[in-house]
Amino acid sequence: MWFLRRMLRISWTAKKKNDTVLEEAHTTRLLISKIRKRQATFFGHVMRREKLENLVTTGMLEGKRSRGKQREKLIEGLADWLKAGKSLEAIEATKDRKKWRTMIANAVKQGT
Repeated sequence: MWFLRRMLRISWTAKKKNDTVLEEAHTTRLLISKIRKRQATFFGHVMRREKLENLVTTGMLEGKRSRGKQREKLIEGLADWLKAGKSLEAIEATKDRKKWRTMIANAVKQGT
């Protein structure tokens, strides 16, 4: 965003929202969507394998929960981004590679 503001010669004291700066530059936030896409492809890879990484990622380990506010899990963030509804739907979608890839492609097209 700093670089776009410099290119468009927008003063740092100007009270412009990032969305308006992106509209003026006729661009979107590419970095966040690339990161999310890579997270989703890696998550699909891990979920198709029935190993320790699968248990850790889904959070289905035995034991007590830690105190305080619980951290947001990777699966919950990806389910929101993919608009899969619940995290269980996203986990089930990873079993079918073709369906998982189309979900990722649709989410990237919609942008975030």
